[in-house]
Amino acid sequence: MKSAVLAPTLPEDAGTEHKRVERVERKVPGLATDVTETSSGASEPLVLVTGATGHVGANLVQLLLRDGVRLRVLLKPGDNHDAMEGLPVERAYADIRDLDATREAVAGCNGVYHCAALVSTIDGNKAHQREIFETNVLGTRHVLRAAREHDAGRVVVTGSFSAVGYDLDDLSAPSNESMTFFPMERTTPYQRSKALTELECWRAVVAGQDVVVTTSCAVLGGNDYLPSRVGLTLCDFANRKLRGYVDGGFEWVTVQDIAQGHVLCMERGRSGEKYIICSGYHTISEILDFFQDVTGVKRPRLRLPANLLMPLAEASSYVMSRYFPSRPQRFTPGAIRILQKRRHGDSTKAREELGFEPTSVRDAIAEAYAFHYERGAIHNPAARIPEAGASN
Repeated sequence: MKSAVLAPTLPEDAGTEHKRVERVERKVPGLATDVTETSSGASEPLVLVTGATGHVGANLVQLLLRDGVRLRVLLKPGDNHDAMEGLPVERAYADIRDLDATREAVAGCNGVYHCAALVSTIDGNKAHQREIFETNVLGTRHVLRAAREHDAGRVVVTGSFSAVGYDLDDLSAPSNESMTFFPMERTTPYQRSKALTELECWRAVVAGQDVVVTTSCAVLGGNDYLPSRVGLTLCDFANRKLRGYVDGGFEWVTVQDIAQGHVLCMERGRSGEKYIICSGYHTISEILDFFQDVTGVKRPRLRLPANLLMPLAEASSYVMSRYFPSRPQRFTPGAIRILQKRRHGDSTKAREELGFEPTSVRDAIAEAYAFHYERGAIHNPAARIPEAGASN
């Protein structure tokens, strides 16, 4: 029997006027690009978004375009670029592990949103661990260095709630930005890499660079083209492939909120600070209730005990990582550990300093469902037809 277990990914202003954009094809020295200029020419600042095809990056790009921002997106060659299809953006192709290519991509930009990262909940093999380190840590170092060398202005870096500390004596106490990452427990390579990513940011700040970190929690919402772990789980649920679940809890963020959080950090954040952007804490059981409400498909009744599943997950992940490293792992020890901590987030700093206001987690799930339904990922004929406009 096939089964999947829910695990977090550890990630519109309808009144906004759309500026008229004319698409102009031309070559930029050193870049393989499709270039967009506004009707008023190239007078507006050019802003760079890395990781633009990911869940957060794709939604951030659409938000910035609605605000009339002139954009260059940094795309990794060979990746899925569906999220950028038909959008009026300039495209630069580079791997952020390549410093020279990253320099070329940053050149001429004024403002950088660095969303690119490799997200994973597995320990993986040595090659996987190295790829995470080089992409998340060295890649961030390269983006920051390139921005500094080209005087590109403020860099807003996507951080992770996994790199935020917590009260060691009271796990239920909400985590805030002042709490230091605790490295003495067992953590995943991804979690450690995001803590080291922040160190790269603070080193740059000490050197005089303008850097702000936008801390993301587990992301829910539409425009999930790759798709994310949570998006895949929602599709499994709607297609009746989810047979059981492990309960637990986590702090969630709607993709609209985290995209808006990046913009608020760029406009109002203090350099050298990080801001937790979260929409609400929910248990996995509550998330499944939302899934049932949105899809019309009944949730699984089988609740699997974490202490029983952990050794099975450990053994499965070990075998998969070493003998089938290219296959995605949906049931991982790292995800189980994260869920069992039931960590809460405190967005007080973002609310008070940035004016952040969270939106509805349930609405974000409805948007995600409509998006995946419209793309043909929902095959169950008994699944509910999404509400009109829910994917917007």
